[in-house]
Amino acid sequence: MQPTNQPPRRAGRHFLQIPGPSPVPDRILHAMAMPVLDHRGPEFQKLGHRVLNGIKTIFKTKNPVIIYPASGTGAWEAALANVLSPGDHVLMYETGHFATLWKTMATKLGVHAEFLESDWRSGVDANRIETRLRADTAHTIKAVCVVHNETSTGATSHIDEVRRAIDAAKHPALLMVDTISGLASADYRHDEWGVDVTVSGSQKGLMLPPGISFNAISDKAMAAAKTATLPKLFWSWEEMIPHNKAGFFPYTPATNLLYALAEAIDMLHEEGLDRVFARHQRHAEATRRAVAAWGLENLILDSKVYSPVLTAVQLPDGHNADNLRKIILDKFDMSLGTGLTKVAGKVFRIGHLGDTNDLTILGTLAGVEMGLELAKVPHHAGGVLAAMMYLRETA
Repeated sequence: MQPTNQPPRRAGRHFLQIPGPSPVPDRILHAMAMPVLDHRGPEFQKLGHRVLNGIKTIFKTKNPVIIYPASGTGAWEAALANVLSPGDHVLMYETGHFATLWKTMATKLGVHAEFLESDWRSGVDANRIETRLRADTAHTIKAVCVVHNETSTGATSHIDEVRRAIDAAKHPALLMVDTISGLASADYRHDEWGVDVTVSGSQKGLMLPPGISFNAISDKAMAAAKTATLPKLFWSWEEMIPHNKAGFFPYTPATNLLYALAEAIDMLHEEGLDRVFARHQRHAEATRRAVAAWGLENLILDSKVYSPVLTAVQLPDGHNADNLRKIILDKFDMSLGTGLTKVAGKVFRIGHLGDTNDLTILGTLAGVEMGLELAKVPHHAGGVLAAMMYLRETA
């Protein structure tokens, strides 16, 4: 019998439609369900080589990718600590909440972080970066740090434009990029775009649980690491790379998450990365068409930087997005992303990333449309229909 103090069981699966962690596919869950290996033994060495080489194909780099047993926050710290010294000057761009957190971290590590401020409704303006770098004739700025896909707002910045801006200014600054929510969901090219350090994590487009993160590094970044003096041990590339070359790690890795990572890399290549990116773009467009049909506003104003990962939807004045999210969770067992700091209570975020198909998106949008009605948010009916028509036409 059901205990009287327990709520009744809810049938069906929970819809996890936040912009990460994303739902973990069964194949990856099964891959994790393996006995723990001796992380100094030959079987682990095979796994180590498999993931350390395989992950390069996702970042599109021939250079080393460091894998940490940590969240993306750890990979942020690793990126900064390996190439900078106390008092170094970095230029950062305020695209939203996560760019702000990275800037806060840099300051706490003893780095002088200059912030190019924005209104959170656009991506990185490469022209502003070029102008600032041209003014830095003494080349005191050691690095430019930007977020590729800003998870708090839904803007995907053009990293190739940032690279061209740095080159046009003839500035030697390192280019450091956070693609924690962009990797394996939006096209990303570490080598081609001339990125020196790329930061990412496991729980977004890679479809894994949280727990591992990455630094992809260029030769220029490795050279900078030789003279950088911020304290580091756990995060040290110098400690990692010799062990990685042999397929091992200098300390205990997240063994079963590495099994999962190997499976995720296989799944992405079985689908084909270009198809993965096109699928994300298509689901994002379907979501945006629903939002427009409802008469609601996308937080991002510039269509050139609309994210394939998530859409942040702004509610009319006088309506609280967290109340809407609570109603949708209570009535339809679906989680949507909350608004963070500057946009808290003003927006909700629809995640359309990871192992997602057309019916997942339509179910998500149906839950939102029903929730809008129950929360008495002014809107037009027909958002789900608009998305359905688009998906049918582009099937």
